Amino acid sequence: MILPAVAVVAGLVLLVWSAERFVDGAAATSARLGLSPLLIGMLVIGFGTSAPELVVSALAAGQGNPGLALGNAYGSNIANIGLILGLVALVSPLAVHSSVVRRELPVLGAVTLLSALLMWGGMIGRLEGVLLLVLLAAFMGVSIWRARGEGADPLAAETEESLQVHPMSLKVGLIWTGVGLVLLVISSRVLVWGAVAIAQGFGVSDLIIGLTVVAVGTSLPELASSISALRRREHDLVLGNVVGSNLFNTLGVVGLAAVIAPIEVGSEVLLRDWSLMTVMTVLLGVFAMGWRGREGRINRYEGAVLLSMFIAYTGWMVNLVVSGGAG
Repeated sequence: MILPAVAVVAGLVLLVWSAERFVDGAAATSARLGLSPLLIGMLVIGFGTSAPELVVSALAAGQGNPGLALGNAYGSNIANIGLILGLVALVSPLAVHSSVVRRELPVLGAVTLLSALLMWGGMIGRLEGVLLLVLLAAFMGVSIWRARGEGADPLAAETEESLQVHPMSLKVGLIWTGVGLVLLVISSRVLVWGAVAIAQGFGVSDLIIGLTVVAVGTSLPELASSISALRRREHDLVLGNVVGSNLFNTLGVVGLAAVIAPIEVGSEVLLRDWSLMTVMTVLLGVFAMGWRGREGRINRYEGAVLLSMFIAYTGWMVNLVVSGGAG
């Protein structure tokens, strides 16, 4: 059990480092190729921080562990909202100004509800996976089309400021993108092997391991980028990272994993994991969109609510692992 644990820790450390290099390189390359700061903030950074989830889930599905892939995606969504936004809002309340982020939140809510319909029969098959990938492609196409006519948006300004912190030439950006991607694959293979070995050792499902250790680990790049953006008071970029990442996890990560290998979904996923993810997504929308004339913001109290939900859920999951529950 020691070697798998070392593999998980080493895999996570390398995964976080390579993900940061990949996102920085991809963002810099996109900027050098003329992509607008708004699109870089919406797609490249927001979706790029989900690269660990994508690679880990694809490898897990390809190796016959689709439960780990599903747990990784939904567990990461829960961690993004509860751990990252909750923790960041406790440090500094997040004001929401970007109309782009406000527009993406209802889309995230809609695809979250759609995921329940796809799981209702107890299986996310290849056809459902293709549907999710098509919806992701459509969302990206509409985002690109709307961004071309979008006026000044706080998300664009914050992204441009973020790019100036790590200036790179086109050559350097391409190198870091390639190096980051290769190391993402290597670290993901190590992480998946260790996670599956631990699951087997404790007698729990790979779904539970995906929802806990792997999910939190693959969410660390979002946490790192959010803390970095918070230092520069780029609140819309923090929220944009989380919303974009959750959209990509729900559509792209689950979709690709299901295309590789159909995913069996137990009733506990809907009752426990999807339900919590949905409640947290709704709360995020209410807090960030504003209500009764209240400006959209996530204050410390609301951050504490989200973080408390994540801690309680994680405690429940850890108890399942320790007790050897099937999950």
